[in-house]
Amino acid sequence: MIPFMFATGIENSYPTIENGRVRRDQMEECGHYRNWRQDFALVKEMGIGYLRYGVPLHRVWLGPDRYDWEFSDEAFGELRRLGIEPIADLCHFGVPDWVGNFQNPEFPALFRQYAADFAARYPWIRFYTPVNEMYVCARFSALYGWWNEQQSSPRAYVAAAKHLAQASVMAMQEIARRRPDALFIQSESTEYFHPCTPQAVEFAEALNEIRFLSLDMNYGHPLDPSARAFVLDCGMTEADLRYFQQQGMRRNCVIGTDYYVTNEHYIEPDGTRTAAGELLGYTTIARQYYERYGLPLMHTETNRDEGPQGDEASSWLRRQWSMMLSLMHTGVPMVGFTWYSLTDQVDWDDSLRFNRGHVNARGLYDLDRQIRKAGCEYRKLLADWRDRIGPYDELEPDPQVGANHRPDTEAVIDNLRRLLMRVDSHDSGAKAE
Repeated sequence: MIPFMFATGIENSYPTIENGRVRRDQMEECGHYRNWRQDFALVKEMGIGYLRYGVPLHRVWLGPDRYDWEFSDEAFGELRRLGIEPIADLCHFGVPDWVGNFQNPEFPALFRQYAADFAARYPWIRFYTPVNEMYVCARFSALYGWWNEQQSSPRAYVAAAKHLAQASVMAMQEIARRRPDALFIQSESTEYFHPCTPQAVEFAEALNEIRFLSLDMNYGHPLDPSARAFVLDCGMTEADLRYFQQQGMRRNCVIGTDYYVTNEHYIEPDGTRTAAGELLGYTTIARQYYERYGLPLMHTETNRDEGPQGDEASSWLRRQWSMMLSLMHTGVPMVGFTWYSLTDQVDWDDSLRFNRGHVNARGLYDLDRQIRKAGCEYRKLLADWRDRIGPYDELEPDPQVGANHRPDTEAVIDNLRRLLMRVDSHDSGAKAE
């Protein structure tokens, strides 16, 4: 049994850009290394009991079996002292330089040992996001050419997706051996592609199937025939597919559903995509993920810029909360809600591609640690609802939902390859406006 998890997070992305010469360390850029004690105190003052928090992997993991735990020990020790439950975010869009990038086939096994050593060092931590947003990480790193390996091909994309999913599965297995009651929250971007014309329907269906690829592998869910043909054509093997079918984990798993106003896309007949804004909305799209996998959900990321009038973020927060409640009221098991992140972020309006130092005003607090309107709204929401939502006591997958799901999409593999190669440089994959 776990209580409903009201959460926020410390933005801790750390991908590399400019062919690995520059690392975008958001904990540095947003001032967390200088203000971490104050940041944790703000979480406590807000009344938030859960914090999505990850150590800076590139600073901690120095080599095989070599670590610098000094900052991590202090930070997690303070969270424990304050009674804030961390949702430990083990890999957030990047790896240490010595690992290379997500094309490295040795990454999953190396990461398995890291996860084992982390769990052994912090045995009191129960909640984990082993690998954050696998779908986004593979897409931005190996298809769009923006981060890390900066490749742009379907083969590189499938390799990155496979390695990220393998790393997640192996990490969960190691953590569960040491903490059998560990709860795994796979924070993933929940997206949808809308066809602009009848000629774009096939493209949209293909992308609406591929968006599930990382979670399908993570949970051992059978791939749709078109997705199966696509990944085999792009370098995966039948042995790889059998591995995920046999090793994919569902026990004690929660689908972490991340939703922003940029998560829905229009798709043109030639594959060009543009932002669609909020059309279906979180309720409809999150339900699609629940119906596919039959696992509990958590709203693990959302935010919006304050806007010129200063109230757009507050309005968005109320809307996302209402949508989350509507899912609960129709029988979808929801275990938590998150405004991400605690403070403003830097350069996410361009997906960290360019080091411009542009502050994105979408935190509960600004970078001077002054509360924003969204912070006041979230604090009131917690006070109003904390005692109105009961605990969730059933973490086993629903055997009647998801297990036998077979999507209808039969997209042609050549269309998948052509479509995924069409990357519009103006298509913001950014997680906010």
